[in-house]
Amino acid sequence: MHRIFLAGTLFVAYAAMAQVQQDKVTVITKAQIDQGVNLPTTSIDRTLRVVEAGSGQLGIAVAKHEANRGKSTAATGRTPKSVNCGVSTAPAGGGTGPGDGIWHDHVTEMYVILKGTGTLVTGGTILHGFRSAPDSDTDKIQTGTSCIGQIVGNIVRQKVSEGDVVVIPPGVPHGWEDLDAEISYLDVRVDPKKILQHGYVNPAIK
Repeated sequence: MHRIFLAGTLFVAYAAMAQVQQDKVTVITKAQIDQGVNLPTTSIDRTLRVVEAGSGQLGIAVAKHEANRGKSTAATGRTPKSVNCGVSTAPAGGGTGPGDGIWHDHVTEMYVILKGTGTLVTGGTILHGFRSAPDSDTDKIQTGTSCIGQIVGNIVRQKVSEGDVVVIPPGVPHGWEDLDAEISYLDVRVDPKKILQHGYVNPAIK
């Protein structure tokens, strides 16, 4: 099943970019995807590879979120050197979403849910956010420059589960809430500006 979804998702990603003839095919196996999901790391995001895709690149990653119902989702990682982003005042009459929401400046994300069910919160803006650090994995190998913080405003909540595909354009805040159990997903990142580390391969799958 995972191979079918991966092929379909990659087709959509390639079609979204300029059509440049390529002579190299990249195969990421189910075993490597499973290995990425099960890596012994506290990081939610596990980039597997960054590959050429026409005039741009694709980042291929997996992500795993633990159950968070009843737990704080406040964003972490702000330092005295962090650059502020988002808004300083919540829009009047808007909703409130996860405290660890994020948007990406240039990268489109496509999720293929591998396991679990959860509430995906999207839209609105980010309140009192901070920029990902230039030397962080977020900027270098994950999703490029991003804004992290509390999602507020005109937000949408949608239940997603195994087999669903989600497309998140650049600049759209997103985050998870009310996870009763672990959720994991394949994450294909369209990187038209080639801002991610060229040719990156996760050492765990080499």
